[in-house]
Amino acid sequence: MNTIVYFGMYFLLGLLAFFPLDWLYLLSDLLFYPLYYLIRYRRRLTRRNLLNAFPDADLKSVVSIEKQFYRHFCDCFFETVKLLHISDEEMKRRFVFNNIKLLEDRMQNGNSCLMLLGHYGNWEWVTSITLWSSDPETRFAQVYRPLKNKASNRFFLKLRTRFHSVGFEKNAVLREIVKMRKEGVKSMIGFISDQKPSGNNMHYWTQFLNQETSVLTGVERIARQTGFLVAYLDVRKVKRGYYEADIQLITDDPKSVAEYEITEQYIRALEQTILRQPAYWLWTHNRWKYQKTVK
Repeated sequence: MNTIVYFGMYFLLGLLAFFPLDWLYLLSDLLFYPLYYLIRYRRRLTRRNLLNAFPDADLKSVVSIEKQFYRHFCDCFFETVKLLHISDEEMKRRFVFNNIKLLEDRMQNGNSCLMLLGHYGNWEWVTSITLWSSDPETRFAQVYRPLKNKASNRFFLKLRTRFHSVGFEKNAVLREIVKMRKEGVKSMIGFISDQKPSGNNMHYWTQFLNQETSVLTGVERIARQTGFLVAYLDVRKVKRGYYEADIQLITDDPKSVAEYEITEQYIRALEQTILRQPAYWLWTHNRWKYQKTVK
């Protein structure tokens, strides 16, 4: 049954992906109205997140960001579908990585990189970073949390490996890293680390968007164990359907920095990205579900 659902999704969305993005954006404009005004998808949660993040903003400003976000959210759906049939040349025009050589120079000695980013802009398009690499020896990977629906999980994994990267399940990352090291493979591995930790993984709390926030620390632990350099991907939306990203080095010597410094630098960088263009972060996520308990 899952196979039938998968091929049904692939066929229907594949047909949609043949349309130019300008046509798909017309559908996005139409989708916005029922999603925002009728279905009201997670609007209460989104409004609460925005009000808490921007306590000094008036309601009119918050609603303006909210509507911009939902329009962008609709765009992201169709942009992600377009991955099925977008050419490498068009992808390179639409998502520009300005300074990947910064990392490649530091990886000449065989070291690998852990790349931190957030659910910002269109994170599904970030896998096109492989098109900008001049080093054929580097293996690109992204960490993902498997979806409960097997057909959807298979479909999104295919999209995310569209540009010849590989996907690592969250719980298998360290095992895959050890395997690549034994094989002598250089790697650049992307981690979207702005989601809420599970209840038993709340080891570090910090201020993020004006709220006490628990932050994932897994990347920092992996960096300390492996010595891999750590970088942050600062994404900007230039205009509809066009993005740029700058790579910011966090550290090339993770074993020498203080505990949680890598995590803190990531959170501060992500916060600056969001504050610059707040409408393009994933505000529908229940990021602050858990509150810090006072002992």
